[in-house]
Amino acid sequence: MRDAAPVSTPLRVLPPNDPRQYDDLAGEWWRPDGAFAMLHWLARARADLVPPASGPDAVLVDLGCGAGLLAPHLAGKGYRHIGVDLTRSALVQAAAHGVTALRADATAVPLAAGCADVVSAGELLEHVPDWRRAVAEACRLLRPGGLLVLDTLNDTVLARLIAVEIGERLPTVPRGIHDPRLFVDARALVAECARHGVALRLRGIRPELGGTLAWLLRRLRSGAADRPVGRTPRIVPTWSRAVLYQGHGVRNR
Repeated sequence: MRDAAPVSTPLRVLPPNDPRQYDDLAGEWWRPDGAFAMLHWLARARADLVPPASGPDAVLVDLGCGAGLLAPHLAGKGYRHIGVDLTRSALVQAAAHGVTALRADATAVPLAAGCADVVSAGELLEHVPDWRRAVAEACRLLRPGGLLVLDTLNDTVLARLIAVEIGERLPTVPRGIHDPRLFVDARALVAECARHGVALRLRGIRPELGGTLAWLLRRLRSGAADRPVGRTPRIVPTWSRAVLYQGHGVRNR
């Protein structure tokens, strides 16, 4: 299986959070230490929250699936993996990794209500102009008893400092990929999920510090992102939800 070749042309100068960036960065999705490296780490942590399927027809809807980075971590769990995204170039790669690709807006998904045993919304809500509509749609897709899993950035000064002012100066995060005005207040997210019948539990998460610093030094020394530079860092729990947080909850009605 071959993935899209790395881009060789200069990136366009686009407004923050412009979805056209993902076409310009199409060759980065599956590069082991490329611009989307941290999304691989987060996908593994998100998949750890997903239990094995309870039946042969179980469905997992992956909102904002990108190029299907969740797929390798779901292998063997027994779900039909439906990936929803707006970026065609990413969906082509997702399909090549076994995802049933569906081009649609995360706030208006053409799937039946209650069709999903699991809905994943990983690193999505901070990119959606109306995150409440995306949450409502995620909850609509869940069957009663279904599981919602997500991770996103909190609407705090610290999150803006770390994710944008510092993070986007590192080779692991593309410049302009975030619009901090869209970051999602953790308490508001819990309340919104509750309105739609999902009791969401949150915890702060972060990349492990020692492993991340060692990885970053190796990455900078290698000067290349098309081959692994050593053990990839894990995402671990932390006491603070002020920057990055993860949520999971069951739809109870």
